[in-house]
Amino acid sequence: MNSGTEKQVVFFGCQLDPDERAESIQEKRAIASGGRLPLTDPFQVVMAFIREEMADRNWEDLGALPVPEWLTPAPGDLSRIRVEEFVSFLDDDGCRRAAGDVERFVSERILPRIPCMIGVDHSLTAGAVKAVSDHYGKENLSLIVLDSHTDAVPMSALADAIQYDIDTNPASPHDRNDPFLYDRADSVNASSFIHHLLVEETVLPDNLFLVGVGDYPEKRAFRIKDPRIAGYVGVYKKMKQDGATILTKKDCASSPKKLKTLLGKLKTPYVYISVDMDIGARNAVEGVRFRDRRGLQEKQIYRVIEAVRSLFSHQVRLAGFDVVEINPRQAGGGLSSGEDRTYRIAANLIGKIAFGR
Repeated sequence: MNSGTEKQVVFFGCQLDPDERAESIQEKRAIASGGRLPLTDPFQVVMAFIREEMADRNWEDLGALPVPEWLTPAPGDLSRIRVEEFVSFLDDDGCRRAAGDVERFVSERILPRIPCMIGVDHSLTAGAVKAVSDHYGKENLSLIVLDSHTDAVPMSALADAIQYDIDTNPASPHDRNDPFLYDRADSVNASSFIHHLLVEETVLPDNLFLVGVGDYPEKRAFRIKDPRIAGYVGVYKKMKQDGATILTKKDCASSPKKLKTLLGKLKTPYVYISVDMDIGARNAVEGVRFRDRRGLQEKQIYRVIEAVRSLFSHQVRLAGFDVVEINPRQAGGGLSSGEDRTYRIAANLIGKIAFGR
């Protein structure tokens, strides 16, 4: 049987965290004022499991890429920890530049071996995928993303949808007077990087598989004629019309066979797998940045991964993968229900994807 991972797996990390949400900023300030710095880089925590449990496997650790201190999950200097600073970084395409650093690192130091990134901001995946796509050819690479969010909505479409919600929903959580909801650039970021991969033809629509999505619009949204919502749902409609596969969380939970059927569409000789750990948010894990969508149970996540890995028995090779969106400010902490398992599950997923364990 083809294991899909005959080549050496090479691990590296990147803890870029440019999250501009008030929740994230408050967490960072609370951690700093509470004297609990420094937090450990998620890469080092997950690698501790790998070193202990995968010592007999073929892998190398290249360490973590450098990140400006103020853009880490727990900065000590809070002078730049303000919404304005993060918005400026995002709108100035800072995530694209960081993804470019990842692309060069993977191209120059890892390929043709198998890169595995353990990180925070999901936009970094764009860099690794670009490197792998250029190396093997976009026509030869499929991208499978496990995520509670679609991550393919440009900021302009998202802003329009928010404006519609403000205008029509009395219980809207959004503030009409928030200046950061207006005139935002369509930059690469954690919620839009897949859109840019498609527009720039790094990934072909037929070769894109989004699995576990919890933010797919309800049917009634597609009947709303307001141009702001029409544009928003049009993003999803166009992806599917162009050939992308979108499998919702409900599909994964209720119809495991549907996943295998849809994955049967995969025809490329190489696959890149990206796991956003919020695929299990508020269910299997708590230590993730975005917990607005309730994700899958731990056993359900493993079933999805096993279905994906079964592709390796059909002449499909693993080209690269990542595990991202870990929030070290929350991961591993004690909960009323017990210890958070974000790091443990991340290591388990790496074991299953890379080594079949």
